Amino acid sequence: MTMLVVPSSTHIPSLAVLAIAFLVTGLLGGSVNGSSGRAIMAWFHEGERGFAMSIRQTAVPLGGGLGALVLPSLASAHGFAAVFGLLAVASAVSAFFAWLWLHQPSAQDGPDSTGANPAPSANPRPLRNLDIWRIAAAIGLLCFPQVAVLTFASVFLHDFGGMGTAVISASLATVQVGAMIMRVWSGRFTDRHRNRRSFLRLCSALSAMAFALLGLLVMTSPAIPAPVLVPSLVGMLVLAGICVSSWHGVAYTELATLAGASHAGTALGLANSFVFVAFFLVPTAIPGLLLLVSWTGVWLAAAACALVAWPIFLQPASLSSACPSLQNRGVAVERGKPDRTR
Repeated sequence: MTMLVVPSSTHIPSLAVLAIAFLVTGLLGGSVNGSSGRAIMAWFHEGERGFAMSIRQTAVPLGGGLGALVLPSLASAHGFAAVFGLLAVASAVSAFFAWLWLHQPSAQDGPDSTGANPAPSANPRPLRNLDIWRIAAAIGLLCFPQVAVLTFASVFLHDFGGMGTAVISASLATVQVGAMIMRVWSGRFTDRHRNRRSFLRLCSALSAMAFALLGLLVMTSPAIPAPVLVPSLVGMLVLAGICVSSWHGVAYTELATLAGASHAGTALGLANSFVFVAFFLVPTAIPGLLLLVSWTGVWLAAAACALVAWPIFLQPASLSSACPSLQNRGVAVERGKPDRTR
């Protein structure tokens, strides 16, 4: 892309070449999500996986935060050649560390090397497990409001709030840093308390409330003085963005646990398919929503998506009776192993 699709004063790359370049990079980058989650299920115990998966999930907000801070200024000062070149170097560094570190654990190093029998897979065919489909769909639904923040927060703050590049970049970076902190904390918290479904319902409810308040703030903005409105918009957007971005590690761990370690890659790949649907539909739908119902409707629609996800995270009755035995089995396995997270 650095060599072929950088615009200049004498050359504008064709839309087809640009689309193909982004398609290839998206396919290659998106394919690592399921396999890296499968690696975590192979390397860690039940009482450690939420924490480990949440650390993995900090990669997205970390990259987003660094990108929000660096890439706009880099593009303004040095053009898109510098942007694509920096991303190419970052990808090369990631490939090197993947080659160096990502190996299948041996039988002696795996989480079940004590001789204890591992918990069986919840379903030998995860794509026929209705609860896996439910959790994957809920993950996709919660990504709708998250994608709305990631893709249109800068447009909202600029067009509606009249803010400049510095404030916008700082706001988006704050959302990503907050999401990183919350993801790591939530993974450790739910590992200790074994309350992943409850935490996911709480995130859904708080996200719905935050986006609803943001929509109401936009609706009543003509009556609010500018010195109060601007920081209120930034604060509420940051709060909503953090709430709707803090659940990823917990949700993916719950999904992988339902599928079992041997089928975790399939289940996580299914969830990522729903996520990518959200990344496709939301940027396509928001311009139409803006024409019909303005920013108030956009943020209220985001609240509705988070609210719909809430009941999906309820524990199905068919699994409620099985959960205590699965949890006890996980505790029994852990007692024979050191806790690497301490």
